[in-house]
Amino acid sequence: MLRTVLTRFSSRRAISQALYSTAAAKPNPNPDVRVNQLFINNEWVDSVSKKTFPTINPSTGEVICEVAEGDKADVDIAVQAAKEAFRLGSAWRTMDASHRGVLLNRLADLMERDREYLASLETLDNGKPFSASFAADLGLSIKCYRYYAGWAGKNHGKTIPIDGDFFCYTRHEPVGVCGQVIPWNFPLLMQAWKLGPALSTGNVVVMKPAEQTPLTALYVAQLAKEAGFPPGVINIIPGYGPTAGAAIAEHPEIEKVAFTGSTEVGKMIQRSAASNLKRVTLELGGKSPNIVFADVDNLDYAVEKSHFALFFNMGQCCCAGSRIYVEDKVYDEFVKRSTERAKKRTVGNPFDGSVEQGPQIDEEQMTKILELIDSGKKEGATLNCGGDRVGDKGYFVQPTVFSDVQDGMRINNEEIFGPVQQIARFKHIDEVVERANTNIYGLAASVFTSDIDKALYMANSLRAGSVWVNTYDVFDAAAPFGGYKQSGSGRELGEYGLEAYTEVKTVAIKIPQKNT
Repeated sequence: MLRTVLTRFSSRRAISQALYSTAAAKPNPNPDVRVNQLFINNEWVDSVSKKTFPTINPSTGEVICEVAEGDKADVDIAVQAAKEAFRLGSAWRTMDASHRGVLLNRLADLMERDREYLASLETLDNGKPFSASFAADLGLSIKCYRYYAGWAGKNHGKTIPIDGDFFCYTRHEPVGVCGQVIPWNFPLLMQAWKLGPALSTGNVVVMKPAEQTPLTALYVAQLAKEAGFPPGVINIIPGYGPTAGAAIAEHPEIEKVAFTGSTEVGKMIQRSAASNLKRVTLELGGKSPNIVFADVDNLDYAVEKSHFALFFNMGQCCCAGSRIYVEDKVYDEFVKRSTERAKKRTVGNPFDGSVEQGPQIDEEQMTKILELIDSGKKEGATLNCGGDRVGDKGYFVQPTVFSDVQDGMRINNEEIFGPVQQIARFKHIDEVVERANTNIYGLAASVFTSDIDKALYMANSLRAGSVWVNTYDVFDAAAPFGGYKQSGSGRELGEYGLEAYTEVKTVAIKIPQKNT
């Protein structure tokens, strides 16, 4: 029997620790915006065009501030600054690997120092609850920088006993100038996932944050300068995808591009990167199956974890457990309890500590969610609760639950990226494996069961980059993350995450005589 006691304990302990740390924090619903220009060569500058764009508070729909709008001309300047930082003999290229780790730890220290400010700024610009920004986003980001600080002096090559009188060894060298494009759903965390391994291995970066959420990425750049990173190592160009993002993907002197976002844009990035055969890492969309067997030890636990798997971050998670398959024997009870839980979910001001769910990121995303909800009604799914907008100010959507969901429905197949839970029924294990794998995505999956044989069979059969058993959304900087199929290519985090940012060079030296 595979019991969930330890999982329940560890989950409750983690939640308790997070709540304790958040309770001591003091959110500021009106944080000062300290930086809003481009960050190039350790300097704050206006864009070449002098254009700006507004960043919006999704809780109100009001403009927070104007931000400098970068485009191709600014990317060109940033690339030249990065190239100079990567020049042979530069301060960055001659720096001890261990000192790169020191700088990453300093950056983490400064984020700890300014944790309340960063969490407040993230909540203002993104809309997620302050408690999540402080405990989850900042906590995981800081840990990510510290994890890769530890790798800075440990990623190395080998000596190889090849035939003949030769001394052969390999070097792990940085790729060079890396372009990075990050999304709006986890701005701080996705920045850490990109910068951590790139800087640990000695690369230089030109990054574009999402136009919806540029503020925390820019402030982290200021902290990086304070930490002591040399000019040109980190460059941040806020702007729009078709201009600044496309310029990064197409730039002939950028040698690697990493992108997190939609599958549609990921395909565009990959096509653009082909111009000079850039290395490409893509972490894209998902429609992850969450499978609940009737033998689960505690149905309430499975309901709560499934609720978290879908509704966390307002449903704006690429790996959200958005296709829930529940075994026939417990289906009706699972739907009933899931509906009751969704009705209790609190929606409102994300700076209010009692609120679980803030707004969606913008009006466009809210409209897309509501349109897909409407499609679920029209195609015959049962709407158990929710299904509409909350209020007329900001971009809030009711927690929504659909049952009697069929495989051909849009809500079952398309990534909604919102607080919409879809629950389908299954009878047999082979049936649910086939249905779970019949999708263009393969980012994550989960299984709830008390049977170890069943758990292992499912984990080995599901076509997904991450499979969680009797839990969901377990993330650690040491564990790799990435997708199968159209959920992306390559892996981020862990030791595997270093591979995308290093070149392996083989050196063979003729020697007079080798001795074993």
